Amino acid sequence: MTITKRDTDAMRALRGLGDDSSSVRLRAALELGTTPDPRFVETLVERCGIEPELYVREMLTWALTRHPVSVTLPRLVQEVRSEHAQARSQALHTLSKIGDRRAWPAVTRSLLSDADPEVARSAWRAAVVLVPESEKPALASALSAHLGRGERETQLSLSRALVALGEVIVPALRTATVRDPRVRVHALATQRLLSDPDSGFECAIEEAKRVVALGGSVPGGE
Repeated sequence: MTITKRDTDAMRALRGLGDDSSSVRLRAALELGTTPDPRFVETLVERCGIEPELYVREMLTWALTRHPVSVTLPRLVQEVRSEHAQARSQALHTLSKIGDRRAWPAVTRSLLSDADPEVARSAWRAAVVLVPESEKPALASALSAHLGRGERETQLSLSRALVALGEVIVPALRTATVRDPRVRVHALATQRLLSDPDSGFECAIEEAKRVVALGGSVPGGE
């Protein structure tokens, strides 16, 4: 079998993904995305699960989006079930970038509730991209169950995901558990971001805290 220059370059790039230098790994991912080949997909997906640098992972994701969906989608759906948190998170992130709604069933309730906050955030982002229109109310309800979870980054991510669903989230916010002031604050802040996206999360949270301190609740609630 004749080995072409492209084959030689591809093998060099594949080896580069494991180099100690992050800049070499970045160039390797760029090259593998520039000249996509289905043979690269397995290695790219595996590397996503262990790559320590965020900007290299982003390039790996870009490289995967350059490959045929018929090849990447089944492998990524398999990867979201990995026992390794980074592998699950990055696979979900890549699925959201590909945007093919055939991946929707892979975004399970267990992923939306994953104990690892980065996995959960990736699942929320992927869910709002992939969800069919008919499933949006159920997704809004599932996401609203996590109101009040985590620190600022996690709460902001959840609010953004909910707001991305649009007005369909209003009933879910109204019926969210509001006995916990932390949940009430987050629900109110999300409602504010829905009605005024330019208000900013910090301002929305501070306003929500003032409302809760005065005995208020989610607009439209009891």
